[in-house]
Amino acid sequence: MVVKVALLVVFFAIMIGIGMYARKRVQTVGDFVLGGRDVGPWLTAFAYGTSYFSGVVFIGYAGQFGWAYGVSATWIGIGNALIGSLLAWVLLGRRTRIMTRHMKASTMPEFFRKRYDSKAIMVVASLIIFIFLVPYSASVYKGLSQLFAEAFHVNYIYCIWGMAILTAVYVVLGGYVATSINDFVQGLIMLVGIVAVIFAVLNGQGGFTEAIHKLSQIPAESAPTLNGAYASFFGPDPMGLLGVVLLTSLGTWGLPQMVHKFYAIRDERAIKTGTIISTIFALVVAGGSYFMGAFGRLYVDSPESVGGFDGIVPTMLGGQLNDLLLGVVVLLVLSASMSTLSSLVLTSSSTFTLDFVKDRFVKNMSDKGAMRMIRIMCVVFILLSVVLALNPGNLITTLMSLSWGSLAGAFLAPFLYGLFWRRATRAGVWTSFVIGLGITIGSLIFGWMAPPSAGAVAMLVPLAVMPIVSLCTKAPDQKVVDDAFAGYDEVVTVREKFVLISDEEEAAQKK
Repeated sequence: MVVKVALLVVFFAIMIGIGMYARKRVQTVGDFVLGGRDVGPWLTAFAYGTSYFSGVVFIGYAGQFGWAYGVSATWIGIGNALIGSLLAWVLLGRRTRIMTRHMKASTMPEFFRKRYDSKAIMVVASLIIFIFLVPYSASVYKGLSQLFAEAFHVNYIYCIWGMAILTAVYVVLGGYVATSINDFVQGLIMLVGIVAVIFAVLNGQGGFTEAIHKLSQIPAESAPTLNGAYASFFGPDPMGLLGVVLLTSLGTWGLPQMVHKFYAIRDERAIKTGTIISTIFALVVAGGSYFMGAFGRLYVDSPESVGGFDGIVPTMLGGQLNDLLLGVVVLLVLSASMSTLSSLVLTSSSTFTLDFVKDRFVKNMSDKGAMRMIRIMCVVFILLSVVLALNPGNLITTLMSLSWGSLAGAFLAPFLYGLFWRRATRAGVWTSFVIGLGITIGSLIFGWMAPPSAGAVAMLVPLAVMPIVSLCTKAPDQKVVDDAFAGYDEVVTVREKFVLISDEEEAAQKK
């Protein structure tokens, strides 16, 4: 216990120290929200990766989907690395940075307003972000508290409040600068921790080969005729697995807290370097988490015996790790969770302040007033998340799927087509909002399909419907579109020597 507490004290001191350091660099709203658009490749890449993966993945998703799909759950991590990181950076990174800088847009709703020339879209988008990031934040708190309760034998309520207070302190102090620096430190801890955990889990079952052999002997409930389903390449339910891959990989393209990282990129070199770093980071952390979760069946008889899927990973690790390694794992989950929490808090509070409060109620808000309001909304968002997280009946994966499905379902198509397609219209955006939210919320209420599958469908349907609606409705104002895409091309004047020609040739050219 002394070792674990000492590690926590050092960790907390570093986080608060970074917040105090970053406060000196925050002078304007642009500094607080985007770090002055001067964040280097390593900080940007780690900020992207640590915002992507939290205690939700390590505790909730790894436990539930490792149990459901076995070793094939590793495909989720591979999809996260290739689609959610590599492809996202290649397709969206540079284009997002250029267009948002040209438009002077610092949030996703502001991008929608200027790209589609609609204040109504901006206001509704800001409300959607603030509302549906709350359950995601709550799921992060729950994932973190489960492991804390296992490691320190402390009621998870105190764990939730402790993390909420610490997150509030360094985000309110230093904004994006503090968040990005902390993300780098936390990312290093995550990389070391996940490797250590995998070795410990496999070693507890006699090594890699023996662990795979034991897993292959367990019959699958969903595919009883398939021998060795949990150790197979695609597992017992390939289509269900595909839905989870799409939700957790493609979904990042439409999540405001993820796209926000591209707004702050410094230059071209940062994009290229960041692409490589974030992809490797995702492969190690996400791939390692799901691979580790696959062996939960070797440690737990049933999810019910440990209080549900959220208890599988904490129980598995709690009985296998020594105090020092368990302390490292606690820091791993703490790092993953707090980096994601800080990103969610900053995104939701800045969006709500700049795109809703300032636009609708306090139109002449000063720069200092905006920063003060953003900090207040940070605290409000954290309190709402804590209240939802304190409900023991809410499953981590359900909360996260609701958030990801709603946000990515509503925003993925408008954001993607807004970057690449000139013909995208406001009607197409509204349609995407309605379909994305309708499928996700409707499925949760009426039980049409599992939350991860509903989230995947909520993203894919608007991608197909928005082009049809856009082509069938009034074309956008050409001046607005031309101005939005003007940042991609630069007019260059080239001087060349005069060429002497005959009067007849000159007259022919003029014709």
